[in-house]
Amino acid sequence: MRFSYIQKLIDAILPPRCPITGDVVDSQGTVSAEGWKNLSFITAPYCDSCGFPFEFAMADMGYKNLCVGCIAAPQEYDCARASLVYNDQSRDFILGFKHGDQTQSVVAMVPWMYQAGMEFWDNGVDLIIPVPLHRWRLLRRRYNQAALMGRAISKRVNIPFTPDYLVRTRSTPVQGHLNASMRKKNVASAFSLHPKYVGDARGKNILIVDDVYTTGSTVNECAKVLKKAGADKVNILTLAKVVKAMRV
Repeated sequence: MRFSYIQKLIDAILPPRCPITGDVVDSQGTVSAEGWKNLSFITAPYCDSCGFPFEFAMADMGYKNLCVGCIAAPQEYDCARASLVYNDQSRDFILGFKHGDQTQSVVAMVPWMYQAGMEFWDNGVDLIIPVPLHRWRLLRRRYNQAALMGRAISKRVNIPFTPDYLVRTRSTPVQGHLNASMRKKNVASAFSLHPKYVGDARGKNILIVDDVYTTGSTVNECAKVLKKAGADKVNILTLAKVVKAMRV
């Protein structure tokens, strides 16, 4: 009751605003009607592996429907899904959350990511973990956006969340200007299992959470570490996915 009163007082002084349009809304994290029009949600049909959206449904031939990229280079993880297309409309919203301290936006993200990951919840998940930041980048940014999302989703689905399961063993350059091959090289051997969890991954179904799936280099490297540690399945859930060559 006391928290509710304090929140109402805060909202009266600083009215909550839509994280996309800046319009005043009813509560923190709520997206305005105008903001909804600027979002492009990813729905089936899509690549069975990486979740790349297809324009047309593929015929059911009894095997996986894969995009060209996944056929040419199979992923290290089992399956990846994303809520939104990363485009001009969603970019500012995501970067505001990632770099601009707009952490209240996670309230809006959780229902979208929950829906995108429905097949994961249906098939069972043992553990949710975030893509880790290197300690120096975490110190500068003050929070790991993937960890904020992972913790919020964990509460929604009542599945354990472990923020330090993976460790970023070296500081890698920002990847926004790098192409796919450069990104892969940039994150090679950049992750490891935290020593206190050695042996814990064996036989588990682990879900990795991150903000944006660009080329898949980062989550592939994380999945490789978990598979080597004995994980049975490693799936990926992100807020957004780049479906054409864009900078993140």
